[in-house]
Amino acid sequence: MSNLTLTKTRLFEGVWEGVLSRNGDGNYQPDIEVTHLQEALNDVQVTEKAEQGLWVVRVPIPAKLIADGVQTFLINDKRSGETLNSFSLMSGDALSYDIRAEVTLLREELDMLKSAFRRHCLETM
Repeated sequence: MSNLTLTKTRLFEGVWEGVLSRNGDGNYQPDIEVTHLQEALNDVQVTEKAEQGLWVVRVPIPAKLIADGVQTFLINDKRSGETLNSFSLMSGDALSYDIRAEVTLLREELDMLKSAFRRHCLETM
């Protein structure tokens, strides 16, 4: 079990951000690797906030990796090989069966029916 904890803070403007904390004493520098389909991503930034005893992790998501389907990114501790966190991007046809997409479609159809019903009521009066 790792003594590292990586907590997501946000995904903003194509950059996943999180806070890495460590239980334990002594000088430690994390060695973080982010992979997509077992290929390591470049430009991962780990910035130490020594006064707070943590590190800020920033993972820029390359535009070439954004595609239809579910794209999963794993954030690993290279020393132990343990997965600290992960995130996924979903787009395209993979969402067509998603319940949220279905609810949105139902809302749009309901709005269309309400408009048609109101128009019918006005025309029959």
